[in-house]
Amino acid sequence: MLDRTGFKRRRFQDLFEEMEDKARETFGDQINTSERSPLGIILRLFAWFLAKLWGTAEDVYNSGYKNSAAGNNLDRLGPYSGVTRILEQWATGEVVLTGTAGKTIETGFQAATETGVYFETLEDVVIGPAGTVTAAIEALDSGSQGNVAAGAITIIVNPNPDITAVSNPERTQGGREKETDAEFRDRMDQAVAGGGAASLDALRGALLRLDNVRAAAVIENNTMQADPVGRPAKSYQAYVLGGDDQAIAEMIFQKGAAGIESHGDITVQVPDLGGYVHDVKFSRAEEVQLQISVDVTKNDSYPADGDEQIRSALVRYVGGEDGGSYYNGLNMGASVIYTRLISAVYSVPGVEDVSVLVGSGNNLQPANVQIQPFQVAQVRATDIEVISHV
Repeated sequence: MLDRTGFKRRRFQDLFEEMEDKARETFGDQINTSERSPLGIILRLFAWFLAKLWGTAEDVYNSGYKNSAAGNNLDRLGPYSGVTRILEQWATGEVVLTGTAGKTIETGFQAATETGVYFETLEDVVIGPAGTVTAAIEALDSGSQGNVAAGAITIIVNPNPDITAVSNPERTQGGREKETDAEFRDRMDQAVAGGGAASLDALRGALLRLDNVRAAAVIENNTMQADPVGRPAKSYQAYVLGGDDQAIAEMIFQKGAAGIESHGDITVQVPDLGGYVHDVKFSRAEEVQLQISVDVTKNDSYPADGDEQIRSALVRYVGGEDGGSYYNGLNMGASVIYTRLISAVYSVPGVEDVSVLVGSGNNLQPANVQIQPFQVAQVRATDIEVISHV
């Protein structure tokens, strides 16, 4: 039933009771509607199918609202907030190929890490006189497992006599899983203000609408003198996690107030409609490197690689590097919650009891780690100490 209070779904028991009352009204109070009677079986069959229809009607009703829609139905609501769901992404980067000078290496040359993450080159390249050449690469599979550390790509998958070695001087990045419903809803909420301009909320919302931007924060200095961190008087500084530099700068130029200075350590030139070039500044999110110490009491069901599983679970929650792969983890500005670290440890079977210390700069405490709006927490598996005992 749909009325001024919303949609009220009729369930199986409600439908059967109404049908049973109607049967007694029609055939008399002595009619048999028990579970084994012919009429009772028929009424229950009809009530069951009608209940499924009511359930479908409820889903259709809920699909029109952001907080209750899911999947493709939520995707259709995204444009009303000016955003679309971020789909899975493939990690990209560069490798240095060492081999015979003057030889051409065709597109599709494959290399991999020791953990089985595969990449292929995206262009034909010619090995230079020094015996090396740099080639752009992309992961064969989408997802964060393609974000590998510098120096992790060392295996030649399809042997070539003209290539003797391969390595990536910088870590690959950009790989991620498809945005979840919860993440998409949160970004829709944050992006609503992006339809305006010349305000902090409008600028932040507009940045969040850009492709591959995971999070953004804008901090202003509205005083007549430089603030303690060096922002000039009457300026603002945008901190962005992910996204393309040029696209970010263009959006800041479009949404920022005229005559107000942008501030940051990255400068990009953006032309206006008249062809005049302007310097637009912003900053990348500051990474806060954490250390974690875990003391685990285990039982007989604790796996042989339990210590490694704990490290992996903690890295996936916080974000950072594990075994050559990078994970997104927490968003920018999200604090590290102590109890969630404990929950991540308990996700490994065989853990009886656990105590956790977390912090940065070797100042470890059993407490939350507060992260500023322009920061993002990161942790490496090598910076997680796990002590397990019976």
